[in-house]
Amino acid sequence: MAGFVQIIQYKTSKHDDMQKVVDKFREQTAGRRTTARGMDCSDRDNPGQFMTIVEFPSYEAAMKNNDLPETQALSAEMMKLADGPPTFYNLDLERVFEDG
Repeated sequence: MAGFVQIIQYKTSKHDDMQKVVDKFREQTAGRRTTARGMDCSDRDNPGQFMTIVEFPSYEAAMKNNDLPETQALSAEMMKLADGPPTFYNLDLERVFEDG
């Protein structure tokens, strides 16, 4: 099975501002980004900690998305709003389980 998932773990006290930056990115890259699906999650047990989970059809698609100038600008803006550096997890998709 092909597929690639990136998880970005970060802390911020400015989550609403962070979401505005992501919304702007999504508008600017409509029709050009290579993401299949994205999820923004808050850590119930650690207030102020968040994870963004982004699915891509392949590693190559993720790298194409990464090369967009808007992706680089998004990363720089997110770093300004984060309370410290993010942690990235780059995962090759092995299996998917669908229930319901």
